[in-house]
Amino acid sequence: MKKTMTFGRTAAFALPLIMAGGIAAAGGLSAPIETVAPTPVAAPAPAPMRGSDWTGFYAGAQLGYGELEADAGVLTPSDPNGAIYGVHAGYMYDLGSIVLGAELDFDGTNIDVDTPALELDSIFRAKLRVGYDAGAFLPYLTAGYVEAETSGATNGTTDGDFYGIGFAYKMNNNLLVGAEVLQHDFDGGVLGGANLEATTATARVSYKF
Repeated sequence: MKKTMTFGRTAAFALPLIMAGGIAAAGGLSAPIETVAPTPVAAPAPAPMRGSDWTGFYAGAQLGYGELEADAGVLTPSDPNGAIYGVHAGYMYDLGSIVLGAELDFDGTNIDVDTPALELDSIFRAKLRVGYDAGAFLPYLTAGYVEAETSGATNGTTDGDFYGIGFAYKMNNNLLVGAEVLQHDFDGGVLGGANLEATTATARVSYKF
């Protein structure tokens, strides 16, 4: 009976040790947990830079300076000048990098000539424009037809052509600011055939619809 109890007590102590040894040998609880490194995810490529959409109608006003030039000795003073001010309206179509446009503008002036006695009262232009879409910035070339109205000793109209450069900048989706410099060549009708030229520089503000 004592042998039986001793054997049972020994077996009771030995069994947990045997089980623990078997678990350790099998890599049970003491086995290290393998971790898998996350697969790196490539960042998306940045979206390509795109220009701003300039398509649409616009209208606004301009204010600036004008100067007349003619053949030597024809005008007194030799380079009469003064303020110009007016309004404009047009339409632009954005092709991507290139922006095409057409515009009408009208300027009043206070440029007076002593000899011959005349006043340049107004200038009307019909413009074509081609520009480069640089986002919020639009530099452009412009050219077209011009007609000037004079009063005084030579009362009437004279026409010709013009060309120039300008730029527009988007303050927001609707408000545009810019500037323009234009060179005009008239047919000389108001000066008895003498060549008459005019240079204008204006600051412009427009609302794009």
